[in-house]
Amino acid sequence: MSEFLNGLAAELDAIRAASLWKTEREIISPQSAHVALTTRPDVLNFCANNYLGLANHPALIAAARKALDSHGLGMASVRFICGTTDLHRALEQRIARYVAMDDALLFAACFDANGALFEPLFGEQDAIISDALNHASIIDGIRLSKAKRFRYANGDMAALEDTLKEARAGGARRIIIATDGVFSMDGYFAKLADIRALADRHDALIMVDDCHATGFIGPQGRGTPARAGVTVDILTGTFGKALSGSAGGYIAAAQPVIDLLRQRGRPYLFSNALPPAIVAAARAAIDLAEQGDDLRERLFANAARFRTGMVKAGFTLLPGEHPIIPVMLGEARLAQAMAAKLNELGVFVSGFFYPVVPQGQARIRTQMSAAHSAADIDTAIAAFTEAGRCHGVI
Repeated sequence: MSEFLNGLAAELDAIRAASLWKTEREIISPQSAHVALTTRPDVLNFCANNYLGLANHPALIAAARKALDSHGLGMASVRFICGTTDLHRALEQRIARYVAMDDALLFAACFDANGALFEPLFGEQDAIISDALNHASIIDGIRLSKAKRFRYANGDMAALEDTLKEARAGGARRIIIATDGVFSMDGYFAKLADIRALADRHDALIMVDDCHATGFIGPQGRGTPARAGVTVDILTGTFGKALSGSAGGYIAAAQPVIDLLRQRGRPYLFSNALPPAIVAAARAAIDLAEQGDDLRERLFANAARFRTGMVKAGFTLLPGEHPIIPVMLGEARLAQAMAAKLNELGVFVSGFFYPVVPQGQARIRTQMSAAHSAADIDTAIAAFTEAGRCHGVI
């Protein structure tokens, strides 16, 4: 045992020495544009996935409280034994309608949804083609399947077509292209119109993880397929970001897909049902998102304002229009130092570095929210400017 623990201690020391150590700061307030920490009573929050600002919305809190009163704290069981309520089925049907699918299946998180997806549907005779920048949950889910695995460079449609031809020439029975709708470290959109055209040409399916899109991207916030004007075959997503900021994930698809996953999806079959309060809040969040054009307008106005101010100040940003706006810094030590200085200045951000992003591409990933005011955006730009000058970034 001591040899084992000494080995772990050495590995941890190496992580610290490389400036790759991640720290957690304790929040003692509801999630919002401003939060209170144990160390500071008021900081501007620019690192949450709270895109529409719904994480502390009174209507969601009221829905959760009502569900607590009517259905209790939790179901104490997996769904197929005694864990399904009318609330669970209502949310599945509601999210399915929202993203224009037949039905949906709930999970504890979208990580579990992506982990459940591939193994029951694709076997040794099949092929899964994955974008190189896909989320870890997609990568791990694919690894659980016995299907042949292929990978193409991010957004490279020529490489995707070559891979489709290779899979088809290899005799694949079923081929599915798996992609994030929005690549979370960069804010890039998948080229879904091009992917749809290639999938149709080569008789392939499309799976999209829309965690960083559902609720605020596309008409009525229906996601990246709606934004691109295409349909996809399988859509996964979360209630932990724009749609309440709480927890839970889903798979939405044609009825036979959902029916089979309900029978064979291991994370679904062996995990407790989502707590009723979370389910009720998520359903209320969909209603607000569907009617939330004002929130989306404010969100994207904030993103445009931040981009303009940061570029004017001299920072290097990844191009795009998504509310994820990475401020590129290169090295992990610099990203850590910048984040620490910004936190001193009252702006709550986090540095991102290897292995979350490639070596040499460390960054501070900022995320805008509809809850931010124009003054909040300007305050953040001013703080970035001061921190950037302090550390020689600008």
